[in-house]
Amino acid sequence: MGPAALFLTLSVLSLNIHTTVSLIDGLYCGRENCYDVLEVTRDTEKAEIARAYRRKARQYHPDKYKGEDAEEKFQLIATAYETLKDEESRADYDYLLDNPDEYLLHYYKYYRRRVAPKVDVRVVILGTILLISVVQYVSWRTSYNSAIRYAFAQSKYRNQAKEIAKSQGLLKSPQELRKKHKMTKEEIKAEEEKILIKVLEENLQIEGGYRQPKVLDVLVFQILFSPYYLFCYVKWWVIWTWKFTINKEPYGPEEIDYLTRKSLKLSETQWQMLPEKNRETLLTKQLWIKANLTVYLEEQKEIEKAKLAESNKYKQYKRYMKNNKPGRMTFIDDEM
Repeated sequence: MGPAALFLTLSVLSLNIHTTVSLIDGLYCGRENCYDVLEVTRDTEKAEIARAYRRKARQYHPDKYKGEDAEEKFQLIATAYETLKDEESRADYDYLLDNPDEYLLHYYKYYRRRVAPKVDVRVVILGTILLISVVQYVSWRTSYNSAIRYAFAQSKYRNQAKEIAKSQGLLKSPQELRKKHKMTKEEIKAEEEKILIKVLEENLQIEGGYRQPKVLDVLVFQILFSPYYLFCYVKWWVIWTWKFTINKEPYGPEEIDYLTRKSLKLSETQWQMLPEKNRETLLTKQLWIKANLTVYLEEQKEIEKAKLAESNKYKQYKRYMKNNKPGRMTFIDDEM
């Protein structure tokens, strides 16, 4: 055998060994080459692979092919087609053929694709946002209903609701309800409660975390309207800069309200929860000026200290610190 023939033989043998080693049991078509199963090559187009699959599937369908390995062969053909019809799966398989030594990577890619959910990530994200939005609204509604129930339990609010209901002709006398509508005492009570709660919902203003929920406040609508909110913010910033930074115009009532709230680091809800008298006092202090804010905060600290000084617990604490200096260590015998 000449050198050329020997080289050719060794090349063919090396190619066969490489292909055999490339094929791993449990991955794709196992020890079979998926391309060979469908009788196509690695350069074959996707449409031709589909035609080859249909041809092989008809040929080896268990209803036609009666060999003992009919089911196994048909399953192998289906597996080969599933591997090669998808661009990503085919690329992974080609990588396996070209890089047979990277066993762990091949197993990872294969099982990641099989285990990973076949759902569009966008659908998952949308579903999550909708779920969060529903939970938000239900939670807010529950808190609001609790606040309304609490108000209904207070005689002050309940009596005011009765007066409003009577003035609007919503409440009928128990005698009329018993005679005309044949209602029992329990039914009359339930009907009155339903009317009063509705009146409270329409007339009672609740701020903070227990306020009446709005659908537009949930996450999904906040995301949908975020471009609009961004536009409004940019527009507001431009107008503010032009009027008050460049032209040095005096602040109006709305601007003073905003600057005071911002200086105190309060949200709009927290600001509205303050008593009206307190808000009016704060608006006159010009707290957006750093010196004024510093003086105000020092005053608040002194007020808090005075309140603490009047507290019995604080007095006990001062006595304790006087008798037990910080860092003092004593033995039990010393106290005896």
